[in-house]
Amino acid sequence: MRPFLPRPPPLTSRSRHSDSLPSVLTPFGPSDSPLPGLRSSLVEVMATGTPDSQARFGQSVKGLLTEKVNTCGTDVIALTKQVLKGSRSSELLGQAARNMVLQEDAILHSEDSLRKMAIITTHLQYQQEAIQKNVEQSSDLQDQLNHLLK
Repeated sequence: MRPFLPRPPPLTSRSRHSDSLPSVLTPFGPSDSPLPGLRSSLVEVMATGTPDSQARFGQSVKGLLTEKVNTCGTDVIALTKQVLKGSRSSELLGQAARNMVLQEDAILHSEDSLRKMAIITTHLQYQQEAIQKNVEQSSDLQDQLNHLLK
């Protein structure tokens, strides 16, 4: 038993859409006719049996087969375009991943630089405090010296 798959409407040269899935991917069984109207035409030819009607039937089958082959060829071209588009998207995805890795390295380097600057800032603050203490002590010493000299 086949799983139920909705069958798309028959594609004609006017109603074709290049982004739709190709009709060759739709399975059909022995009860499904790949050529519309073939069963009824076959019954009519068998009933009449005249060579003229058989020739017309042969020509109509050739025409239908040619149309079906053209449709399948167009579907293969559309499928090939989709595959190529998919391969380009994976290439772009790989390039985006490489760029992301490069950005990650730059971010890590920036983070390391910020840590170093924070350490330097802390050291400068200690030095500023030490200088302020020395300035205060020197003013006190100057006052003491001036008092001694008087």
